[in-house]
Amino acid sequence: MANNDSNAIDMLKADHREVERLFAQFDAAEGDTRRQAELASRIGQALAIHAELEESLLYPRLFKSSNDEIDLVCEATVEHGTLHGLIADMNGRDPSDPMVKARVVVLKEYVKHHVREEENELFPKVEKSDLDLDAIGEEMAQLRQALEAQVDARPNGDRRIHVTEVSNA
Repeated sequence: MANNDSNAIDMLKADHREVERLFAQFDAAEGDTRRQAELASRIGQALAIHAELEESLLYPRLFKSSNDEIDLVCEATVEHGTLHGLIADMNGRDPSDPMVKARVVVLKEYVKHHVREEENELFPKVEKSDLDLDAIGEEMAQLRQALEAQVDARPNGDRRIHVTEVSNA
């Protein structure tokens, strides 16, 4: 989900739009198990990278900078844990397993809720803070590049979801 926006919030919002697009493609691929499996993997990878950017570079700074966002950051962190669990549960499953589709459907609902809270509550507060969102955005771009390189370096075009690899970068 690479993009050229340097502002951290703009980058994260662009990630949100990309994941929404992937979910729409997943829904449109109804009946095409192979395509849905590919999209489930892409959704998981995109969300894992996005979560890592927030958890490594944005949320820790919010904990230090202000009490105004702490409750929202704590809630977002818990939501990320649930998202990671759903994604991890898809790892290695047969694409025709109905539980894969069920997890993607639940994941979509969680993500919609998470995005709504971030964009309507957390991000406006962050934009008013004294954080250097351009500098954080530059750090995010570098970390994203490293995480995407991990995915690209997998042997034999392995595009499965590997949350633990991304989360431990």
